[in-house]
Amino acid sequence: MIVRKNMGRASPLLLVLLALGFFFASYNLLTMIMHNRGSSLGNWMTDDLNVFYPITRMTDERKKMGKNDLKFHVALTATDAPYSQWQCRIMYYWYKKTKDMPGSGMGGFTRILHSGNPDSLMDEIPTFVVNPLPDGLDRGYIVLNRPWAFVQWLEKVTIEEEYILMAEPDHIFVNPLPNLAHGGHPAGFPFFYIKPAENEKIIRKFYPKEKGPVTDIDPIGNSPVIIEKSQLEEIAPTWMNISLRMKDDPETDKAFGWVLEMYAYAVASALHGVQHILRKDFMLQPPWDLEIGKKFIIHYTYGCDYSLKGELTYGMIGEWRFDKRSYLSGPPPRNLSLPPPGVPESVVRLVQMVNEATANIPGWDVE
Repeated sequence: MIVRKNMGRASPLLLVLLALGFFFASYNLLTMIMHNRGSSLGNWMTDDLNVFYPITRMTDERKKMGKNDLKFHVALTATDAPYSQWQCRIMYYWYKKTKDMPGSGMGGFTRILHSGNPDSLMDEIPTFVVNPLPDGLDRGYIVLNRPWAFVQWLEKVTIEEEYILMAEPDHIFVNPLPNLAHGGHPAGFPFFYIKPAENEKIIRKFYPKEKGPVTDIDPIGNSPVIIEKSQLEEIAPTWMNISLRMKDDPETDKAFGWVLEMYAYAVASALHGVQHILRKDFMLQPPWDLEIGKKFIIHYTYGCDYSLKGELTYGMIGEWRFDKRSYLSGPPPRNLSLPPPGVPESVVRLVQMVNEATANIPGWDVE
């Protein structure tokens, strides 16, 4: 096995800078959530169906097609950093546990490792190693490696399944996930902060008027998305090129910030004439989504901070907390303390699922 020569520990200063960067990015998103909660999605998405069809003819088409029983391949992009590794291990544990449950459409699994060399998880998680972008091209925005990773993976491997789920390390399968896509219509999750129509001036740099109205661009990122393999093979190179062009444009880079690559995927899909079925039930995001219900994926991107009375403290460090960014340099310990009484079901379940995974993954505490 090839071992990376530069896999030494990150310096304390680097970890502090990373933590600060994550904090400010999270704070901005928390502010947007508090400002938009209860208003943005409600304008155009029906709560009773938990699903929105971006093209009117799709409702009838979907009724005719019924369920999609074709399997999808689970693919997530990752680095060899400890922060990425421990999340991938938990994600893969829950993939294995839910894969064969009734209602699941999951097929195979691949961790697409875009660090350029094998790492310590090669024997634990099915992994395909690809190259990162050339030095300096990502300009410190490591997410730009995601589309490039998918381009390489799709070019070099044979995937048995006809569909692909693009997932992330901080996803946990909380219910068996069926194939939510239908034919040429992928399934995606609508993010309230992806607003193409409100950013038309910038979007038009990459999506010219002759292509159609900006409302044709879905309010999504690339993950979670279930999409036909053939569609992703066409979209991925465009997604990569749009991402790099957006990063190279100062106005776009400033406006889109940490969600730039998400906008790039949305624009690239629209350029190929692809529109997504938007599924609110695809994913929940504690602490803002309070109940699990029939949703399929827990996305634990936000910090969960509470007082001992079970009150959310909104971006302030709580007396009880769970935040993945507390574990940048290594995995969380086994048997994390459960939230105090009054904390929503979604947060309690998240911690319970993390604890179950860490209790059952061999060598969890071994660095």
